[in-house]
Amino acid sequence: MAAAALGCGGGWRRAWRCGLGGPLPIPIPIPVPIAVLVPAAVPVPTRRPPRVVARNAGGGAVPAGKSGLAPWVPVVGLEIHAQISSNSKLFSGSQVQFAAPPNSLVSFFDASLPGTLPVLNRRCVEAAVMTGLALNCSINKKSLFDRKHYFYADLPAGYQITQQRVPIAVNGSLTYSLCINNKMSQMVTKTVRIKQIQLEQDSGKSLHDDSRSQTLVDLNRAGVGLMEVVMEPDMCCGEEAAAAVRELQLILQTLGSSQAIMAEGQLRVDANVSVHHPGEPYGVRTEVKNINSIRFLAKAIDYEIQRQIEELESGGTILNETRAFDSKLGCTVPMRDKEGMQDYRFMPEPNLPPLILYDTKSLPANVNHQQVVNIDWIHERLPDLPSAKRAKLVELYGILPEHSFTLVNEDGLTEFFENVVKQTQMKPKKVIGWILNDLLSYLKQHSCTVKESPISSVLLADLLNLLEKKEISASAAKQVFEELWKGEGKTPLEIVKEKQLQLLEDGEELEQICQAVIDEHKKEVMAIKAGNQKVVNKLIGLVQRATQGRSNPVLVKQILEKKLSE
Repeated sequence: MAAAALGCGGGWRRAWRCGLGGPLPIPIPIPVPIAVLVPAAVPVPTRRPPRVVARNAGGGAVPAGKSGLAPWVPVVGLEIHAQISSNSKLFSGSQVQFAAPPNSLVSFFDASLPGTLPVLNRRCVEAAVMTGLALNCSINKKSLFDRKHYFYADLPAGYQITQQRVPIAVNGSLTYSLCINNKMSQMVTKTVRIKQIQLEQDSGKSLHDDSRSQTLVDLNRAGVGLMEVVMEPDMCCGEEAAAAVRELQLILQTLGSSQAIMAEGQLRVDANVSVHHPGEPYGVRTEVKNINSIRFLAKAIDYEIQRQIEELESGGTILNETRAFDSKLGCTVPMRDKEGMQDYRFMPEPNLPPLILYDTKSLPANVNHQQVVNIDWIHERLPDLPSAKRAKLVELYGILPEHSFTLVNEDGLTEFFENVVKQTQMKPKKVIGWILNDLLSYLKQHSCTVKESPISSVLLADLLNLLEKKEISASAAKQVFEELWKGEGKTPLEIVKEKQLQLLEDGEELEQICQAVIDEHKKEVMAIKAGNQKVVNKLIGLVQRATQGRSNPVLVKQILEKKLSE
C-alpha cells in the first residue's frame, strides 16, 4: 500500500515522468520532514595536507627522467559527471534547485524508505540521448540499469543506480582545439574517444564541521540525474584535459542537456593519471576526484604527473589510490584506496526494466509518443554545436579562426559581437578588435561577464559609428569607451560633446599646432630630414597629445610632411 500511495507501484514498467515541470502521471512524493541537517554516524577527522612537492617552472610534467635514460609518457583519462537540466530528479518527483534549504527537497524514495520504487524521468533520458548524438556516440536501443554498492553517509540506500553493463551511449568522440605556447595564432586540433555515457543518480552532500568533529548530511542532491561521460586515456597533460572539458561544457550548454556550471557542482571531473616509459605498459594510475574548476583541473593533472615522475625517479612506487586536489596548496592529497570492480558488487537493478529506445524504422504503429523516446526525432532537432558556430562566424564575417574560438568560448560574446555588427557601419574585422582587445580586456580586468557589462551592444555600436564617420579620432574613441564603462547612462555622442572630443575642423589651428611641435623638437626634425621617417610617428603623437586626441592622424601626417619638406 505504501508504494501505491507514493505513485511508485503498479504500472511502473510503462511509466514516464516529464522532468520539465509538466503534468506527471504520478503524484509528487511529499518531501521528508527533516527540518535540520542530520548528523552522520561517523565523524570525519581533520587532516593537514602534505608539503607541496617541488615542480618545474612550467608546473607541468617533466619530459625526461633525471637519469636521462628515457622520457616519461603521461596518460590522462577523464570521467565527467554532468548534472542533467531537469526540474525533477532521475527516479522521483522531487524538485531540483541549487542552494535550497537543507533536506527540503527529499522524497520518500530519495531517503530510501522501504516500499518506495523508482520511476524513470523521461527528460533525463532524452538529455542523455541528445548528448550522445552530439558526441558522435552509438545509442543503444536497449540499455540496462545496475546497482553499484558502496557506503557513504550521504547515500542512504547503500547503493547507486547506474548503468555499468549496457549504458545508453557508447563509442563516441570529442574534437577540441588548444593553443600552442599560449598563442591563439598557433592552434592544434585533437580528438579524444568517448567510451560511454551512462545515466545515474547523484548522492547527497556531506558537510564537514571540523570545529565539532562531525559531519552533517544534506539529501537535497540525492537522486538528481547525472550523465557520466567516460573519456578514454587519450590525453597527456592538464592543458589538453582542460580544453576537452571546456569544449564538452560548451556542447552541453548549447544542447541545454546540462547547465554545466562548475561552481554549482553541475560539472565535476575525475582525472585518472599515470606515467610510463615508451614501449612499456601503462603505469599504475591514481584518480583525482571531484575537480570543480577547469583551471584547477589543469593544475591538478600537471601536479599529479610531476609527483608520480618524482616518486618513481626516487625509487618509490605509485599506489592505486584516490586523491583530492587542494587548490590552496596547489597539490593533490591522498583520500583513500581505490575501489576495484569487485568492491562495488554490481548487480542488475531489480526495480527497473531494460530501457528501450526507438528510431523511426523501429517505432511501433499507433504508439503513444509520450511513452517512447525516438532517437531520430531528437537527432533532427540538434542545434548547431560550437564547432559549427565557429565555422559560420569565420565564413560569414571573415574573422580569423582563433577569434571565433574566443567569441564562442566566452558566454554571450558571440551574440554581443553579432548585435554590434548589425548596428554599426564598421566592418566586422574592425569590430572584432574592439570586442576582443577592449571590451573583453575590461571584462576580465573587472571580473565581469558579458551580461554584466555596463557597455551594451547598442552603446558600442553607436561609438563605432562615430569613429567610422570620422567624427572622432581613435584615441578619442578610447576615452569615450572609458566613460561608457562607468555606466552613468550617457550616450557616446553626449560624452563626445561634454568632453569636447570632436575632431578639429579648423585647418589653420591644426597647422599652428603642428608648426609649434616642429619648432619645439629640432632633434626629431633633424632625424627625419636625415632619412629616419619613423620619427614622424612621434611628432604625430605629440600633436595628438596637444589636441587631446581631437586631431585626425591622417591629416596631421599630411600637414607635418608638407611643413618638413619646405
